[in-house]
Amino acid sequence: QVQVVESGGGLVQPGGSLRLSCAASGSGFRFFVAGWYRQAPGKQREFVAAITPGGDTTYADSVKGRFTISRDNAKSTMYLRMNSLKPEDTAAYYCNVGGYFIGGVYSSGNYWGQGTQVTVSS
Repeated sequence: QVQVVESGGGLVQPGGSLRLSCAASGSGFRFFVAGWYRQAPGKQREFVAAITPGGDTTYADSVKGRFTISRDNAKSTMYLRMNSLKPEDTAAYYCNVGGYFIGGVYSSGNYWGQGTQVTVSS
């Protein structure tokens, strides 16, 4: 069983930056593929980025070049650095652990955090 907790959300102006963190319990995190999703009000949850245990990454086209996913396996923590934020990035951001890649596409695993809200507004 893995428990994950997100943090780092908040209110930021357009063009600003935030760094989200996802802290995972247990020592097995370093073996898991993990990723970030987001869900805006009235919309379906959508994939943002994912990272393998070895550090290979993939991104949604909408965030490519602006967001960076990373992980520190020694700390069982994953990060999402978000730059050049836009109002359309406003959403609850969720950490997901335990998924897998198939055909280069990340498929979510069973372990989800409770979400952290990111609001981009002037």
